[in-house]
Amino acid sequence: MGVLACGGSNPPRTPEAASLVFVGGDIVTNDPSQPRVAALALRGNRVLAVGDDAAIRALVGPETRVVDLAGKTATPGLVDGHCHLYGLGSSMESVGLKGLASEQVAAETVAAAAKGRPTGEWILGRGWDQNPWGGAFPTRASLDAVLGDRPAALRRVDGHAVWVNTAALKKAGITRATPDPAGGKIIRDAGGEPTGVLVDLAMDLIDKHVPAPTREARERYIRTAAQAAIAVGLTGVHEMGIDDETVAVYHELVKAGELPLRVNAYLDGSLAAARALSGREVEPDDGDAYFSTVGMKLFADGALGSRGAALAADYSDDAGNRGLWVMEPAALKEATIAATGAGWQIVTHAIGDAAVHATLDAYEAAEAAQPGIDLRLRVEHTQVIVAEDIERLAKLGVIASMQPTHATSDMPWAEARLGPERIKGAYAWRSILDAGGLIVAGSDFPVEETSPMFGLYAAVTRQDPQGTPAGGWYSAQRMTLDEAIFAFTAAPAVASFVEEHRGRLVPGFVADVTVFDRALAADRSLLDTKVLMTVVGGEIVYEPNAPEAASR
Repeated sequence: MGVLACGGSNPPRTPEAASLVFVGGDIVTNDPSQPRVAALALRGNRVLAVGDDAAIRALVGPETRVVDLAGKTATPGLVDGHCHLYGLGSSMESVGLKGLASEQVAAETVAAAAKGRPTGEWILGRGWDQNPWGGAFPTRASLDAVLGDRPAALRRVDGHAVWVNTAALKKAGITRATPDPAGGKIIRDAGGEPTGVLVDLAMDLIDKHVPAPTREARERYIRTAAQAAIAVGLTGVHEMGIDDETVAVYHELVKAGELPLRVNAYLDGSLAAARALSGREVEPDDGDAYFSTVGMKLFADGALGSRGAALAADYSDDAGNRGLWVMEPAALKEATIAATGAGWQIVTHAIGDAAVHATLDAYEAAEAAQPGIDLRLRVEHTQVIVAEDIERLAKLGVIASMQPTHATSDMPWAEARLGPERIKGAYAWRSILDAGGLIVAGSDFPVEETSPMFGLYAAVTRQDPQGTPAGGWYSAQRMTLDEAIFAFTAAPAVASFVEEHRGRLVPGFVADVTVFDRALAADRSLLDTKVLMTVVGGEIVYEPNAPEAASR
Protein backbone atom coordinates (compact mmCIF):
# COMPACT_ATOMS: atom_id res chain seq x y z
CA MET A 1 0.00 0.00 0.00
CA GLY A 2 1.55 3.28 -1.12
CA VAL A 3 1.25 6.43 0.95
CA LEU A 4 1.54 9.68 -0.96
CA ALA A 5 3.27 12.58 0.77
CA CYS A 6 1.23 15.76 1.03
CA GLY A 7 3.23 18.95 0.46
CA GLY A 8 2.96 22.50 -0.77
CA SER A 9 1.66 21.43 -4.19
CA ASN A 10 -1.66 20.45 -2.64
CA PRO A 11 -4.51 22.95 -2.56
CA PRO A 12 -4.85 25.03 0.61
CA ARG A 13 -6.76 23.41 3.45
CA THR A 14 -10.41 24.37 3.53
CA PRO A 15 -13.12 23.60 6.08
CA GLU A 16 -14.04 20.65 3.87
CA ALA A 17 -10.52 19.20 3.62
CA ALA A 18 -10.38 15.48 4.34
CA SER A 19 -8.41 13.95 7.17
CA LEU A 20 -7.94 10.59 5.41
CA VAL A 21 -8.33 9.77 1.73
CA PHE A 22 -8.24 6.49 -0.19
CA VAL A 23 -7.71 6.55 -3.96
CA GLY A 24 -7.22 4.04 -6.75
CA GLY A 25 -9.25 1.35 -5.05
CA ASP A 26 -12.12 -1.06 -5.36
CA ILE A 27 -14.32 0.48 -2.67
CA VAL A 28 -17.59 -1.23 -1.79
CA THR A 29 -20.16 1.33 -0.63
CA ASN A 30 -23.40 -0.69 -0.20
CA ASP A 31 -25.09 2.27 -1.90
CA PRO A 32 -27.28 0.92 -4.73
CA SER A 33 -26.83 4.16 -6.73
CA GLN A 34 -23.05 3.63 -6.91
CA PRO A 35 -22.14 0.27 -5.36
CA ARG A 36 -18.43 0.64 -6.12
CA VAL A 37 -16.20 3.69 -6.35
CA ALA A 38 -12.49 4.32 -6.77
CA ALA A 39 -11.96 6.83 -3.98
CA LEU A 40 -13.18 7.73 -0.50
CA ALA A 41 -12.62 10.74 1.73
CA LEU A 42 -13.08 10.82 5.50
CA ARG A 43 -13.22 13.89 7.69
CA GLY A 44 -13.13 13.32 11.40
CA ASN A 45 -15.46 10.46 12.24
CA ARG A 46 -17.63 10.77 9.13
CA VAL A 47 -17.50 9.91 5.46
CA LEU A 48 -16.94 13.20 3.64
CA ALA A 49 -17.29 12.04 0.03
CA VAL A 50 -17.02 9.11 -2.38
CA GLY A 51 -16.35 9.18 -6.09
CA ASP A 52 -13.55 9.07 -8.63
CA ASP A 53 -9.94 9.86 -7.89
CA ALA A 54 -10.03 13.39 -9.29
CA ALA A 55 -13.05 14.44 -7.25
CA ILE A 56 -11.66 13.04 -4.02
CA ARG A 57 -8.14 14.40 -4.55
CA ALA A 58 -9.68 17.85 -4.69
CA LEU A 59 -10.50 17.39 -0.99
CA VAL A 60 -6.87 16.83 0.00
CA GLY A 61 -5.34 19.46 2.26
CA PRO A 62 -1.84 19.86 3.74
CA GLU A 63 -2.71 17.62 6.72
CA THR A 64 -4.58 14.96 4.78
CA ARG A 65 -3.19 11.46 4.71
CA VAL A 66 -3.62 9.95 1.24
CA VAL A 67 -3.54 6.18 0.77
CA ASP A 68 -3.18 4.75 -2.73
CA LEU A 69 -5.00 1.42 -2.71
CA ALA A 70 -3.61 0.38 -6.10
CA GLY A 71 -6.70 -1.71 -6.87
CA LYS A 72 -7.15 -3.18 -3.42
CA THR A 73 -10.59 -3.49 -1.83
CA ALA A 74 -12.03 -1.45 1.02
CA THR A 75 -15.47 -2.03 2.48
CA PRO A 76 -17.67 -0.53 5.16
CA GLY A 77 -16.32 -1.78 8.47
CA LEU A 78 -16.86 -5.51 8.90
CA VAL A 79 -19.09 -6.44 11.82
CA ASP A 80 -19.44 -9.87 13.36
CA GLY A 81 -23.20 -10.19 13.83
CA HIS A 82 -23.03 -13.01 16.37
CA CYS A 83 -20.00 -13.67 18.52
CA HIS A 84 -18.68 -13.78 22.06
CA LEU A 85 -15.94 -11.17 22.44
CA TYR A 86 -15.67 -11.63 26.18
CA GLY A 87 -15.73 -15.40 25.65
CA LEU A 88 -12.91 -15.12 23.12
CA GLY A 89 -10.73 -13.34 25.64
CA SER A 90 -11.56 -15.90 28.29
CA SER A 91 -10.82 -18.80 25.95
CA MET A 92 -7.45 -17.30 25.06
CA GLU A 93 -6.42 -17.81 28.71
CA SER A 94 -7.86 -21.32 29.06
CA VAL A 95 -6.71 -24.65 27.63
CA GLY A 96 -7.29 -24.78 23.89
CA LEU A 97 -8.71 -28.09 22.69
CA LYS A 98 -9.86 -27.21 19.19
CA GLY A 99 -8.79 -29.55 16.39
CA LEU A 100 -7.11 -32.17 18.59
CA ALA A 101 -6.91 -35.67 17.15
CA SER A 102 -8.41 -37.74 19.96
CA GLU A 103 -9.82 -37.81 23.47
CA GLN A 104 -6.47 -39.05 24.76
CA VAL A 105 -4.57 -36.19 23.13
CA ALA A 106 -7.06 -33.76 24.63
CA ALA A 107 -6.59 -35.25 28.10
CA GLU A 108 -2.81 -35.07 27.75
CA THR A 109 -3.09 -31.43 26.63
CA VAL A 110 -5.11 -30.61 29.73
CA ALA A 111 -2.60 -32.41 31.95
CA ALA A 112 0.31 -30.46 30.45
CA ALA A 113 -1.51 -27.17 31.00
CA ALA A 114 -2.20 -28.10 34.62
CA LYS A 115 1.50 -28.41 35.47
CA GLY A 116 2.71 -25.52 37.57
CA ARG A 117 -0.78 -24.31 38.46
CA PRO A 118 -1.79 -24.14 42.12
CA THR A 119 -3.12 -27.40 43.55
CA GLY A 120 -6.90 -27.39 43.72
CA GLU A 121 -7.32 -24.71 41.06
CA TRP A 122 -9.95 -25.53 38.46
CA ILE A 123 -8.52 -26.36 35.05
CA LEU A 124 -10.71 -24.71 32.41
CA GLY A 125 -10.64 -25.30 28.68
CA ARG A 126 -12.67 -25.20 25.51
CA GLY A 127 -12.82 -26.49 21.97
CA TRP A 128 -13.18 -30.29 22.03
CA ASP A 129 -15.40 -31.99 19.47
CA GLN A 130 -16.30 -35.66 19.71
CA ASN A 131 -17.34 -35.98 16.07
CA PRO A 132 -13.81 -36.42 14.62
CA TRP A 133 -13.05 -38.80 17.51
CA GLY A 134 -15.61 -41.34 16.29
CA GLY A 135 -18.78 -39.68 17.58
CA ALA A 136 -18.90 -40.90 21.18
CA PHE A 137 -18.68 -38.34 23.96
CA PRO A 138 -15.46 -38.36 26.01
CA THR A 139 -15.55 -39.63 29.59
CA ARG A 140 -14.24 -38.59 32.95
CA ALA A 141 -11.96 -41.64 33.04
CA SER A 142 -9.44 -40.17 30.62
CA LEU A 143 -9.24 -36.97 32.65
CA ASP A 144 -9.07 -38.82 35.97
CA ALA A 145 -6.04 -40.74 34.73
CA VAL A 146 -3.99 -37.60 34.17
CA LEU A 147 -5.41 -35.09 36.67
CA GLY A 148 -6.22 -37.09 39.78
CA ASP A 149 -8.26 -34.98 42.20
CA ARG A 150 -7.80 -31.65 40.42
CA PRO A 151 -11.19 -30.46 39.07
CA ALA A 152 -11.47 -29.75 35.35
CA ALA A 153 -14.30 -28.30 33.27
CA LEU A 154 -13.83 -28.30 29.50
CA ARG A 155 -16.44 -26.75 27.21
CA ARG A 156 -17.32 -28.36 23.92
CA VAL A 157 -16.44 -26.27 20.84
CA ASP A 158 -20.04 -24.97 20.56
CA GLY A 159 -20.29 -24.19 24.29
CA HIS A 160 -23.32 -26.48 24.71
CA ALA A 161 -21.68 -29.32 26.63
CA VAL A 162 -19.00 -29.59 29.30
CA TRP A 163 -16.59 -32.48 29.90
CA VAL A 164 -15.50 -32.88 33.51
CA ASN A 165 -13.59 -35.29 35.68
CA THR A 166 -14.66 -37.09 38.85
CA ALA A 167 -13.20 -34.35 41.05
CA ALA A 168 -15.45 -31.78 39.39
CA LEU A 169 -18.51 -34.02 39.73
CA LYS A 170 -17.75 -34.43 43.46
CA LYS A 171 -17.38 -30.66 43.98
CA ALA A 172 -20.75 -30.18 42.28
CA GLY A 173 -22.36 -33.03 44.24
CA ILE A 174 -23.42 -34.82 41.07
CA THR A 175 -24.13 -38.54 41.49
CA ARG A 176 -26.25 -41.17 39.76
CA ALA A 177 -29.15 -39.90 41.89
CA THR A 178 -28.91 -36.37 40.48
CA PRO A 179 -31.85 -35.81 38.12
CA ASP A 180 -31.50 -34.19 34.73
CA PRO A 181 -32.49 -30.52 35.08
CA ALA A 182 -35.12 -29.07 32.76
CA GLY A 183 -33.42 -28.14 29.51
CA GLY A 184 -30.33 -30.20 30.26
CA LYS A 185 -28.96 -33.72 30.24
CA ILE A 186 -26.39 -35.59 32.29
CA ILE A 187 -24.85 -38.22 30.03
CA ARG A 188 -24.82 -41.57 31.84
CA ASP A 189 -23.39 -45.02 31.22
CA ALA A 190 -25.39 -48.23 31.04
CA GLY A 191 -25.42 -48.45 34.82
CA GLY A 192 -26.76 -44.93 35.25
CA GLU A 193 -23.49 -43.36 36.44
CA PRO A 194 -22.55 -39.89 35.10
CA THR A 195 -19.90 -40.29 32.43
CA GLY A 196 -18.48 -36.79 32.76
CA VAL A 197 -20.38 -34.90 30.04
CA LEU A 198 -23.25 -32.55 30.81
CA VAL A 199 -25.32 -30.92 28.06
CA ASP A 200 -26.96 -27.48 27.92
CA LEU A 201 -28.64 -26.42 31.20
CA ALA A 202 -27.07 -29.36 33.03
CA MET A 203 -23.81 -27.41 32.68
CA ASP A 204 -25.16 -24.99 35.30
CA LEU A 205 -24.67 -27.75 37.90
CA ILE A 206 -20.92 -27.40 37.27
CA ASP A 207 -20.67 -23.72 36.44
CA LYS A 208 -21.98 -22.50 39.79
CA HIS A 209 -19.00 -24.18 41.49
CA VAL A 210 -16.35 -22.66 39.21
CA PRO A 211 -14.93 -19.45 40.74
CA ALA A 212 -16.20 -16.32 38.98
CA PRO A 213 -13.58 -14.20 37.20
CA THR A 214 -12.44 -11.02 38.91
CA ARG A 215 -13.17 -7.57 37.50
CA GLU A 216 -9.52 -7.33 36.47
CA ALA A 217 -9.75 -10.63 34.60
CA ARG A 218 -12.92 -9.52 32.81
CA GLU A 219 -11.20 -6.34 31.67
CA ARG A 220 -8.18 -8.30 30.49
CA TYR A 221 -10.38 -10.70 28.50
CA ILE A 222 -12.14 -7.83 26.72
CA ARG A 223 -8.94 -5.93 25.96
CA THR A 224 -7.21 -9.01 24.57
CA ALA A 225 -10.17 -10.06 22.45
CA ALA A 226 -10.75 -6.52 21.13
CA GLN A 227 -7.20 -6.34 19.84
CA ALA A 228 -7.62 -9.72 18.14
CA ALA A 229 -10.85 -8.53 16.54
CA ILE A 230 -9.54 -5.28 15.06
CA ALA A 231 -6.49 -7.14 13.74
CA VAL A 232 -8.79 -9.19 11.47
CA GLY A 233 -10.70 -6.14 10.24
CA LEU A 234 -13.67 -6.06 12.59
CA THR A 235 -14.93 -2.59 13.43
CA GLY A 236 -17.80 -3.91 15.52
CA VAL A 237 -19.35 -7.00 17.05
CA HIS A 238 -22.71 -8.14 18.33
CA GLU A 239 -21.79 -9.55 21.74
CA MET A 240 -24.19 -12.39 22.49
CA GLY A 241 -25.15 -13.10 26.08
CA ILE A 242 -23.24 -11.28 28.82
CA ASP A 243 -24.00 -10.53 32.46
CA ASP A 244 -24.23 -7.21 34.25
CA GLU A 245 -20.71 -7.54 35.71
CA THR A 246 -19.29 -7.71 32.20
CA VAL A 247 -21.52 -4.83 31.07
CA ALA A 248 -20.01 -2.71 33.85
CA VAL A 249 -16.47 -3.43 32.66
CA TYR A 250 -17.41 -2.46 29.10
CA HIS A 251 -18.73 0.85 30.44
CA GLU A 252 -15.45 1.52 32.23
CA LEU A 253 -13.44 0.86 29.08
CA VAL A 254 -15.65 3.15 26.99
CA LYS A 255 -15.47 5.92 29.59
CA ALA A 256 -11.68 5.68 29.48
CA GLY A 257 -11.68 5.72 25.67
CA GLU A 258 -10.06 2.30 25.58
CA LEU A 259 -12.52 0.18 23.60
CA PRO A 260 -11.24 0.23 19.99
CA LEU A 261 -14.35 -1.19 18.28
CA ARG A 262 -18.12 -0.96 18.60
CA VAL A 263 -19.95 -3.49 20.76
CA ASN A 264 -23.71 -4.03 20.55
CA ALA A 265 -24.35 -6.24 23.55
CA TYR A 266 -27.22 -8.58 24.41
CA LEU A 267 -27.87 -9.63 27.99
CA ASP A 268 -28.04 -13.26 29.09
CA GLY A 269 -31.72 -14.09 29.13
CA SER A 270 -34.31 -16.27 30.83
CA LEU A 271 -38.00 -15.98 31.57
CA ALA A 272 -37.27 -14.40 34.96
CA ALA A 273 -34.75 -12.00 33.44
CA ALA A 274 -37.20 -10.99 30.71
CA ARG A 275 -39.88 -10.26 33.29
CA ALA A 276 -37.37 -8.13 35.23
CA LEU A 277 -36.72 -5.85 32.23
CA SER A 278 -39.83 -3.86 32.98
CA GLY A 279 -38.60 -0.47 34.15
CA ARG A 280 -35.00 -1.05 33.03
CA GLU A 281 -34.02 1.32 30.26
CA VAL A 282 -32.19 0.17 27.17
CA GLU A 283 -28.85 1.74 26.28
CA PRO A 284 -29.49 2.65 22.64
CA ASP A 285 -26.89 2.95 19.92
CA ASP A 286 -27.03 6.46 18.48
CA GLY A 287 -24.79 5.50 15.58
CA ASP A 288 -21.59 6.75 17.21
CA ALA A 289 -21.77 4.55 20.31
CA TYR A 290 -18.92 2.22 21.19
CA PHE A 291 -21.13 0.22 23.53
CA SER A 292 -24.87 -0.29 23.69
CA THR A 293 -27.25 -2.71 25.35
CA VAL A 294 -30.59 -2.86 23.60
CA GLY A 295 -31.53 -6.51 23.76
CA MET A 296 -31.63 -9.83 25.52
CA LYS A 297 -30.64 -13.26 24.25
CA LEU A 298 -32.92 -16.23 24.89
CA PHE A 299 -32.23 -19.91 24.19
CA ALA A 300 -34.88 -22.11 22.62
CA ASP A 301 -32.70 -25.22 22.28
CA GLY A 302 -29.18 -26.62 22.30
CA ALA A 303 -26.73 -27.43 19.51
CA LEU A 304 -26.76 -29.89 16.64
CA GLY A 305 -23.26 -31.20 17.35
CA SER A 306 -24.23 -32.37 20.83
CA ARG A 307 -27.72 -33.50 19.65
CA GLY A 308 -29.36 -30.83 21.78
CA ALA A 309 -30.98 -28.91 18.92
CA ALA A 310 -34.76 -29.34 19.12
CA LEU A 311 -36.04 -31.20 16.07
CA ALA A 312 -39.60 -31.91 14.97
CA ALA A 313 -38.70 -35.57 14.36
CA ASP A 314 -36.05 -37.90 15.77
CA TYR A 315 -32.39 -37.44 14.99
CA SER A 316 -31.59 -39.65 12.03
CA ASP A 317 -28.58 -41.06 13.89
CA ASP A 318 -30.21 -41.30 17.36
CA ALA A 319 -33.69 -42.82 17.36
CA GLY A 320 -35.94 -41.51 20.11
CA ASN A 321 -33.96 -38.29 20.59
CA ARG A 322 -35.45 -34.99 19.42
CA GLY A 323 -33.07 -32.73 21.31
CA LEU A 324 -33.65 -30.37 24.23
CA TRP A 325 -35.88 -27.42 24.96
CA VAL A 326 -33.74 -24.97 26.90
CA MET A 327 -36.90 -22.85 27.09
CA GLU A 328 -40.23 -24.53 26.50
CA PRO A 329 -42.30 -22.84 23.75
CA ALA A 330 -44.79 -21.35 26.22
CA ALA A 331 -42.01 -19.79 28.31
CA LEU A 332 -40.28 -18.55 25.19
CA LYS A 333 -43.44 -16.79 24.06
CA GLU A 334 -44.04 -15.23 27.48
CA ALA A 335 -40.43 -14.01 27.75
CA THR A 336 -40.50 -12.52 24.26
CA ILE A 337 -43.73 -10.63 24.87
CA ALA A 338 -42.52 -9.39 28.27
CA ALA A 339 -39.16 -8.16 26.99
CA THR A 340 -40.42 -6.51 23.83
CA GLY A 341 -43.23 -4.91 25.82
CA ALA A 342 -40.55 -3.29 27.98
CA GLY A 343 -38.83 -1.91 24.87
CA TRP A 344 -36.07 -4.49 24.51
CA GLN A 345 -35.02 -6.31 21.37
CA ILE A 346 -35.09 -10.09 21.60
CA VAL A 347 -32.68 -12.43 19.86
CA THR A 348 -33.24 -16.17 20.26
CA HIS A 349 -30.82 -19.04 19.82
CA ALA A 350 -32.74 -21.58 17.71
CA ILE A 351 -30.95 -24.29 15.74
CA GLY A 352 -33.38 -27.16 15.20
CA ASP A 353 -36.47 -26.89 13.01
CA ALA A 354 -38.80 -27.29 16.01
CA ALA A 355 -36.95 -24.54 17.88
CA VAL A 356 -37.04 -22.18 14.90
CA HIS A 357 -40.78 -22.83 14.49
CA ALA A 358 -41.48 -22.14 18.17
CA THR A 359 -39.36 -18.99 18.02
CA LEU A 360 -41.34 -17.70 15.05
CA ASP A 361 -44.56 -18.49 16.94
CA ALA A 362 -43.30 -16.40 19.86
CA TYR A 363 -42.27 -13.57 17.54
CA GLU A 364 -45.60 -13.59 15.74
CA ALA A 365 -47.34 -13.29 19.11
CA ALA A 366 -45.07 -10.43 20.19
CA GLU A 367 -45.69 -8.52 16.97
CA ALA A 368 -49.44 -9.01 17.35
CA ALA A 369 -49.24 -7.70 20.93
CA GLN A 370 -47.44 -4.55 19.75
CA PRO A 371 -48.74 -3.69 16.29
CA GLY A 372 -46.78 -1.05 14.44
CA ILE A 373 -43.69 -1.30 16.69
CA ASP A 374 -40.40 -2.00 14.92
CA LEU A 375 -39.13 -4.93 17.01
CA ARG A 376 -36.41 -6.29 14.67
CA LEU A 377 -36.57 -9.73 16.21
CA ARG A 378 -33.74 -12.11 15.38
CA VAL A 379 -33.33 -15.88 15.14
CA GLU A 380 -29.75 -16.76 16.04
CA HIS A 381 -28.26 -19.55 13.92
CA THR A 382 -31.45 -20.61 12.05
CA GLN A 383 -29.57 -23.76 11.08
CA VAL A 384 -32.47 -26.11 10.31
CA ILE A 385 -35.66 -24.58 8.95
CA VAL A 386 -38.56 -25.94 6.91
CA ALA A 387 -39.72 -24.22 3.72
CA GLU A 388 -42.94 -22.90 5.26
CA ASP A 389 -41.00 -21.22 8.05
CA ILE A 390 -38.59 -19.63 5.58
CA GLU A 391 -41.57 -17.88 4.02
CA ARG A 392 -42.98 -16.98 7.42
CA LEU A 393 -39.65 -15.57 8.63
CA ALA A 394 -39.47 -13.26 5.63
CA LYS A 395 -43.14 -12.23 5.91
CA LEU A 396 -42.75 -11.36 9.60
CA GLY A 397 -39.61 -9.34 8.89
CA VAL A 398 -37.62 -11.51 11.30
CA ILE A 399 -33.84 -11.33 10.88
CA ALA A 400 -31.93 -14.57 10.27
CA SER A 401 -28.61 -14.33 12.11
CA MET A 402 -26.44 -17.04 10.55
CA GLN A 403 -22.80 -18.08 10.69
CA PRO A 404 -21.47 -19.32 7.35
CA THR A 405 -18.61 -21.36 8.80
CA HIS A 406 -21.07 -23.43 10.84
CA ALA A 407 -22.13 -25.04 7.56
CA THR A 408 -18.62 -25.98 6.50
CA SER A 409 -17.62 -27.11 10.01
CA ASP A 410 -20.75 -29.23 10.41
CA MET A 411 -20.93 -30.74 6.92
CA PRO A 412 -18.92 -33.91 7.73
CA TRP A 413 -21.69 -35.09 10.09
CA ALA A 414 -24.75 -32.81 9.69
CA GLU A 415 -26.52 -35.02 7.15
CA ALA A 416 -26.13 -38.03 9.42
CA ARG A 417 -27.93 -36.07 12.15
CA LEU A 418 -30.72 -34.81 9.86
CA GLY A 419 -31.11 -37.27 7.00
CA PRO A 420 -31.29 -36.56 3.26
CA GLU A 421 -34.53 -34.55 3.32
CA ARG A 422 -34.11 -32.29 6.34
CA ILE A 423 -30.58 -31.39 5.27
CA LYS A 424 -32.12 -29.48 2.35
CA GLY A 425 -33.43 -26.94 4.86
CA ALA A 426 -30.15 -26.62 6.73
CA TYR A 427 -27.83 -23.61 6.41
CA ALA A 428 -30.24 -22.43 3.73
CA TRP A 429 -28.84 -19.00 2.92
CA ARG A 430 -30.00 -18.76 -0.67
CA SER A 431 -33.52 -19.94 0.17
CA ILE A 432 -33.83 -17.28 2.87
CA LEU A 433 -32.46 -14.51 0.65
CA ASP A 434 -34.68 -15.52 -2.27
CA ALA A 435 -37.72 -15.39 0.04
CA GLY A 436 -36.85 -11.78 0.89
CA GLY A 437 -35.26 -12.46 4.27
CA LEU A 438 -32.35 -10.51 5.74
CA ILE A 439 -29.26 -12.45 6.78
CA VAL A 440 -26.85 -11.05 9.35
CA ALA A 441 -23.56 -12.92 9.16
CA GLY A 442 -21.24 -13.73 12.01
CA SER A 443 -18.83 -16.36 13.23
CA ASP A 444 -19.96 -17.31 16.76
CA PHE A 445 -16.30 -17.04 17.78
CA PRO A 446 -14.64 -18.57 19.73
CA VAL A 447 -16.73 -21.49 18.40
CA GLU A 448 -15.30 -20.70 14.95
CA GLU A 449 -12.29 -18.65 13.84
CA THR A 450 -12.24 -14.94 14.64
CA SER A 451 -11.41 -13.70 11.15
CA PRO A 452 -14.48 -12.84 9.04
CA MET A 453 -12.55 -13.95 5.97
CA PHE A 454 -13.43 -17.54 6.86
CA GLY A 455 -17.10 -16.57 6.88
CA LEU A 456 -16.89 -14.75 3.57
CA TYR A 457 -15.13 -17.73 2.02
CA ALA A 458 -17.65 -20.25 3.38
CA ALA A 459 -20.55 -18.10 2.23
CA VAL A 460 -19.42 -17.90 -1.39
CA THR A 461 -17.95 -21.42 -1.79
CA ARG A 462 -19.66 -23.78 0.71
CA GLN A 463 -16.24 -25.42 0.98
CA ASP A 464 -13.81 -26.03 3.82
CA PRO A 465 -10.35 -24.40 3.77
CA GLN A 466 -8.99 -27.42 1.88
CA GLY A 467 -11.43 -26.73 -0.96
CA THR A 468 -13.71 -29.70 -0.37
CA PRO A 469 -16.13 -30.81 -1.51
CA ALA A 470 -15.48 -29.92 -5.12
CA GLY A 471 -18.11 -27.43 -6.26
CA GLY A 472 -19.32 -26.82 -2.71
CA TRP A 473 -21.61 -28.60 -0.23
CA TYR A 474 -25.22 -28.12 -1.36
CA SER A 475 -23.79 -25.35 -3.50
CA ALA A 476 -27.19 -23.99 -4.57
CA GLN A 477 -27.32 -22.28 -1.15
CA ARG A 478 -24.22 -20.14 -1.76
CA MET A 479 -24.22 -16.35 -1.51
CA THR A 480 -22.59 -13.99 -3.97
CA LEU A 481 -19.58 -12.04 -2.73
CA ASP A 482 -21.56 -8.80 -2.63
CA GLU A 483 -24.32 -10.52 -0.61
CA ALA A 484 -21.77 -11.90 1.83
CA ILE A 485 -20.12 -8.50 2.29
CA PHE A 486 -23.56 -6.94 2.83
CA ALA A 487 -24.30 -9.59 5.47
CA PHE A 488 -21.13 -8.61 7.37
CA THR A 489 -21.61 -4.83 7.00
CA ALA A 490 -24.99 -3.30 6.22
CA ALA A 491 -27.13 -6.10 7.63
CA PRO A 492 -25.68 -5.88 11.17
CA ALA A 493 -26.40 -2.14 11.08
CA VAL A 494 -30.04 -2.88 10.30
CA ALA A 495 -30.17 -5.48 13.08
CA SER A 496 -28.92 -2.91 15.60
CA PHE A 497 -31.17 -0.05 14.39
CA VAL A 498 -28.30 2.08 13.01
CA GLU A 499 -28.71 1.64 9.25
CA GLU A 500 -28.94 5.43 8.86
CA HIS A 501 -25.49 5.82 10.43
CA ARG A 502 -23.37 2.75 9.69
CA GLY A 503 -23.00 -0.09 7.22
CA ARG A 504 -22.56 2.04 4.09
CA LEU A 505 -19.86 4.35 2.79
CA VAL A 506 -21.90 7.40 1.84
CA PRO A 507 -21.45 11.04 2.87
CA GLY A 508 -22.46 11.69 6.45
CA PHE A 509 -22.21 8.07 7.58
CA VAL A 510 -19.87 7.00 10.36
CA ALA A 511 -16.34 6.41 9.06
CA ASP A 512 -15.86 2.71 9.85
CA VAL A 513 -13.76 1.08 7.12
CA THR A 514 -11.93 -2.20 6.56
CA VAL A 515 -9.07 -2.19 4.03
CA PHE A 516 -7.65 -5.38 2.52
CA ASP A 517 -4.32 -6.24 0.91
CA ARG A 518 -5.86 -7.21 -2.45
CA ALA A 519 -9.02 -7.04 -4.52
CA LEU A 520 -11.52 -9.45 -3.01
CA ALA A 521 -12.64 -12.36 -5.19
CA ALA A 522 -15.18 -15.14 -4.61
CA ASP A 523 -12.61 -17.92 -4.32
CA ARG A 524 -9.99 -19.40 -2.03
CA SER A 525 -7.89 -16.23 -2.18
CA LEU A 526 -10.21 -14.91 0.54
CA LEU A 527 -8.42 -17.14 3.03
CA ASP A 528 -5.07 -15.60 2.09
CA THR A 529 -6.37 -12.05 2.32
CA LYS A 530 -4.94 -9.88 5.09
CA VAL A 531 -6.17 -6.64 6.62
CA LEU A 532 -4.10 -3.56 5.86
CA MET A 533 -6.10 -1.13 7.95
CA THR A 534 -9.04 -1.08 10.34
CA VAL A 535 -10.67 2.33 10.75
CA VAL A 536 -13.25 2.99 13.47
CA GLY A 537 -14.86 6.41 13.73
CA GLY A 538 -12.28 7.85 11.35
CA GLU A 539 -9.35 6.66 13.49
CA ILE A 540 -6.93 3.97 12.39
CA VAL A 541 -7.12 1.42 15.21
CA TYR A 542 -5.13 -1.28 13.41
CA GLU A 543 -2.39 -0.98 10.81
CA PRO A 544 0.34 -3.62 10.57
CA ASN A 545 3.87 -2.29 11.02
CA ALA A 546 2.60 1.11 12.13
CA PRO A 547 4.42 2.49 15.22
CA GLU A 548 1.23 2.05 17.27
CA ALA A 549 -2.50 1.83 16.70
CA ALA A 550 -4.90 4.29 18.22
CA SER A 551 -7.15 3.06 21.01
CA ARG A 552 -9.73 5.77 20.48
